Amino acid sequence: QVQLVESGGGLVQTGGSLKLSCAASGRTFSSYTMGWFRQAPGKEREFVAHIKWSGGNTYYANSVKGRFAISRDNAKNMAYLQMNSLKPEDTAVYYCAAAFRSVDFGAGSWGQGTQVTVSS
Repeated sequence: QVQLVESGGGLVQTGGSLKLSCAASGRTFSSYTMGWFRQAPGKEREFVAHIKWSGGNTYYANSVKGRFAISRDNAKNMAYLQMNSLKPEDTAVYYCAAAFRSVDFGAGSWGQGTQVTVSS
């Protein structure tokens, strides 16, 4: 498995931007599909975006489509989530996840999460 550490969370005003980073350890990072999920207080964890190993295929939740962008740098073992036009409803703990297939995220590797708070 791969170990993941998220960073880049913080407090931002509505309409602002943040870029989350996910640092991965392990020699097989480029083989993994990388995903971002989030969990707001009192709510279930939800899918945000994922990107295939090559970086050529990305998928987004409808709630973030057009505002968020997922990317990866396999040479640096990094995945990113650029978040623009943030809304208060984007407030959550954001988690980075890795799995060989997107359907297997539940059983994959997860980071500890980073808090994103969007003030109105």
